[in-house]
Amino acid sequence: MPWKVCDAMSLRRELVEFAESPEVNFTELCRRYDISRKSGYKWMERYRKFGLKGLEDHSRRPRISPRRSPAKLEKAVVALRGRHPCWGGRKIRRRLLDQGWPEEELCAASTITEILRRHGLLEAPSSSAPSSWKRFEASEPNELWQMDFKGHFETGEGRCHPLTVLDDRSRFSLNLTACSNEQSKTVQRRLTQVFRCYGLPWRMLMDNGSPWGSDAQRQYTLLTAWLIRLGIKPIHSRPFHPQTVGKDERFHRTLKAEVVSRRRFRNLDDCQQQFDSWRTVYNFERPHESLDMRTPSAVYEPSPRSFPETLPPIEYGPEDHVRKVDVHARVSFKGRLVRIGRAFIGEHVALRHTTTDGLFDVYYCHHRVRQVNLTTVDSEPE
Repeated sequence: MPWKVCDAMSLRRELVEFAESPEVNFTELCRRYDISRKSGYKWMERYRKFGLKGLEDHSRRPRISPRRSPAKLEKAVVALRGRHPCWGGRKIRRRLLDQGWPEEELCAASTITEILRRHGLLEAPSSSAPSSWKRFEASEPNELWQMDFKGHFETGEGRCHPLTVLDDRSRFSLNLTACSNEQSKTVQRRLTQVFRCYGLPWRMLMDNGSPWGSDAQRQYTLLTAWLIRLGIKPIHSRPFHPQTVGKDERFHRTLKAEVVSRRRFRNLDDCQQQFDSWRTVYNFERPHESLDMRTPSAVYEPSPRSFPETLPPIEYGPEDHVRKVDVHARVSFKGRLVRIGRAFIGEHVALRHTTTDGLFDVYYCHHRVRQVNLTTVDSEPE
C-alpha cells in the first residue's frame, strides 16, 4: 500500500503498532505496507525514541511529562472534550493516562464528568434505554470481520456511501471508505487493498441483499463467490435482525455522532480526508469500554494469511463429480440440469454424495453452496 502524503502518519502508526507483536513477520509486514525493511526499521527506531512525534516528517520534538496542577488538568479535560465532543469521563480519563498523565495526578472518571458538567459540555441523556440482546464475540483477531455500508448522506457534489469493515474481536476499523455507490465492483476493489494490507480473515459477516447476497433473489453474488475463492467463508445476518452485525452498527452510530452529523462535506475527497483522520483516532486513541478501556490497536494484529495476487487452481477430491457451470447458471449431472446460481457461471463446482439416495451436496472450493435432490424438482431433465 503506497504511502500517500494524506495518510502517511496513519500508515506509519499502524506499522509500528503491529510490529510490536512478537508473532508478526516484520519482512512480510513491510511488504504489505510497500516499504523496505530499512525504512521499516527507521520508523521503528524513531517511534521507540520519540513516540508518535518521531513518525512526523519534520519534527524532532522530544516527549515530556511535566507535572501539572489541578487547573491544568481541568484545562486538559476541557480541551480533550473539545476535540472529541462525544467522549465521556471514562474515555477522557483513559486517554489522559495514555498521553502520559501520572495516575496519582488524575481525578476519578466521575469527577471528570462533573468538570464537563460545570463547563456545560454534557449533552442531555437519551430517554430511551437500549434493549438487551445476546452478544457474541470472536475469540481471536481476524477470525471474523463485519462489513456493511452505513446509510448514505448528501455532500455538495452527490451522495457518499461509507463502506466499513470492522474486526469483530478487537473492533479495529480495517476500512472506512467514502464510496460513490454500493456496487460489488466498488466493494471488491476496496477489499483488495484491505486484504493486501491486513491479510485475509477466516469469515466475513454481512447483511442481506445487494451486493452481499443471501436474499430471496440471489443467495450468492459475484462478490461472495470471490470471497469463497479466497478461502473466506461469507455469513449473513438474519433478515430484519441488524443486531447480528451489531458491532459494525455501533461503529456506524459512533461515526455519525463524531463525524458525519457535525459538518457539511464538499465532496467525496473531503469525506475521505475526515474519515482517515477520525479512523486513526478511533483505532489508536479512543478507549473502548468493551475492551476494558484499551484501544482497538492494542488488541488487533494483522492476519498471517496473505492475499494471493494470483489465485491457485481449484482442487477437488477424487470422489467428487466436477462440472462447469454454463451460461444459464446450470450444470449437467446424471441426465439432469441442476441450477447452481449466476454467481458461479464459468466456474467449476463439485457434487458430492450424501447418506441419502439422490441427494448431493454442491461445493464451490471449500464452501457448500446448496443441496440438490435428483428425485424432486430441484433439477430438471436435459
